[in-house]
Amino acid sequence: MMRQILFAGAIGLFLSLIGTPLFIRLLVRRGYGQLIRDDGPTSHHSKRGTPTMGGAVFIVATLAAYFVTKLIAGTTPTVSGLLALFLMTGLGVVGFLDDYIKISKQRSLGLRAGPKMIGQTLVAVVFGVLALNFPDERGITPASTRLSFVQDFGWELPAVLIVIWICLLIAGTSNAVNLTDGLDGLATGATVLTAGAFTFIGVWQYSQSCANVVTAGPDCYEVRDPLDLAIIAAALMGACAGFLWWNTSPAKIFMGDTGSLALGGALVALAILTRTELLLVVTGFLFVLITLSVIIQVASFRTTGRRVFKMAPLQHHFELMGWSEVLVVVRFWIIQGIGVAVGLGIFYAGWAAR
Repeated sequence: MMRQILFAGAIGLFLSLIGTPLFIRLLVRRGYGQLIRDDGPTSHHSKRGTPTMGGAVFIVATLAAYFVTKLIAGTTPTVSGLLALFLMTGLGVVGFLDDYIKISKQRSLGLRAGPKMIGQTLVAVVFGVLALNFPDERGITPASTRLSFVQDFGWELPAVLIVIWICLLIAGTSNAVNLTDGLDGLATGATVLTAGAFTFIGVWQYSQSCANVVTAGPDCYEVRDPLDLAIIAAALMGACAGFLWWNTSPAKIFMGDTGSLALGGALVALAILTRTELLLVVTGFLFVLITLSVIIQVASFRTTGRRVFKMAPLQHHFELMGWSEVLVVVRFWIIQGIGVAVGLGIFYAGWAAR
């Protein structure tokens, strides 16, 4: 089991680490550079022209790491694993179209809100419907018809409501990561931490799985494919760490919407399929905090005409207060690390109290 986790992380790291500079050269030759908003911090204007769409690198690295690991282990991909990869890749394609339009049309805005929302919703609906099918020999489907925190709770809900709930989770998480991707390495580093949390959760659920007759106890986990989800989380963590080498300040490449939407999709897929949906609010606390700053800013301006922050999302507020970009990023990583630690503590406490 642990060899597969290590293989996935190492392969993802290696492919992303060597693949990113190659992709940078390709993007530079084609002139695919980032456009910078004129109303943002003036320090960002120097980033104009930096290659973007780098998220394609860690998407491919994660996919390759997963399938190569399965090949090495001599095991077949699971439905849960394929669904998580589908959601990551599907949202990545939507983000790629957004990035490509920005570059080809030479404007800071890509896809219009309507088409972008339609694309995200279409991918989310397909994921939600498929995740409620394909039961294993125990009748367990990849996604649950109940809500979950550290495990399922409450009553079973109609499939239609669950699909709607899944769509809301996907839209919220993918856009939250997208908002966080505003400083060099911020979203990438935060994702490494959260993916590490899901690696631990998947490994723990596998060791305490009801399908594992050797270790299963009365309080075992009813999760369809926890080991495969841990492998994907490790592959994602390694791929993002390799990309971070080139994405940290001063960034040689940006992930673009290709990467941020894909990362949001991967994280929310892991949360849904490990039955820890609401725990993502804690393990992904930085994403929640930054999204709340935008909601507060918009609500305040529309109701009172005043702004709470100098600029939203929150990371730009601190930049305008005089913090350096690196200082903001590192301190926000610390906040995310605290959220991950608290989230894992809650997860373990939930098991210990069962």
